Amino acid sequence: MSMPRERRLRKTADFVTARREGKSWSDRRLVLIAKRRRSHATRFGFSVSKRLGNAVARNSIRRRLKSAASEADVKDGWDLVFIARQGARNADFWQLRRSLNRLLDRAGVTAPRQSKQAKPN
Repeated sequence: MSMPRERRLRKTADFVTARREGKSWSDRRLVLIAKRRRSHATRFGFSVSKRLGNAVARNSIRRRLKSAASEADVKDGWDLVFIARQGARNADFWQLRRSLNRLLDRAGVTAPRQSKQAKPN
């Protein structure tokens, strides 16, 4: 399943604007840059440097990040850029998803979680 076109950052200018105007959070696997935007839809961008390996390795990291991001429950109105770090090279899907979700929580862009049942008084 691919991410819909309107949910992806594609233009270099959009990446540059997010880097310049956004705020960043990081861990050993990923860097998240988040920038508020006027439009309603949240867009995701992914950057994987050549330092992380050949095209096959980079695309594998990118696919895992896209899959994890598509499952994340994110508020509307953000441009989110994920930059893979050296720690992402040997990380499996679950580790990347955990890092991605933790960074989204730290950035405050995740939608509030609905409790499945009412709390007893």
